[in-house]
Order: sequence, then C-alpha cells, then structure tokens
Amino acid sequence: MIKTLATATTCALLLGGLAACEPKGPAEKVGMKVDHAVDTMKNGGEEPAKDRAEDASEHMKEGVKDAADDLKK
Repeated sequence: MIKTLATATTCALLLGGLAACEPKGPAEKVGMKVDHAVDTMKNGGEEPAKDRAEDASEHMKEGVKDAADDLKK
C-alpha cells in the first residue's frame, strides 16, 4: 500500500514538473541573450560551441512549434 502511494506521488510530482515547463517569457529570453553575450566575451569574441548548439536547438524548437501551429489551422 505504501509502495503504491509512494509510486503514485512520485509520478504526480514528475508529471507536475513537466507541466510547469511553459514557453520562455520575455525576461528569460533576455537573460539567455545576456548569458550568450557574456560567454562570447569570455571566449575572446567568438561564440562558444555550447552557445551555437543551444541556438540551433532553440531555432529547431521554434520551427517545430510553427509547423505544428500551421497544421492546426
């Protein structure tokens, strides 16, 4: 009984955490841009590979979201 309750609670917490992952707001986007700028300055004016990979990932997510929105129309 307790094991089942613990499993159900863990699942509920994990699913709640996933539901909390909403799109980034304007402040978070600005913060990411500032982080990228600081990383670039630290890297001698060249954008680090990590930032390029993050940019590509964000670009891909936006493209998939746009495509999904187009399909809904």
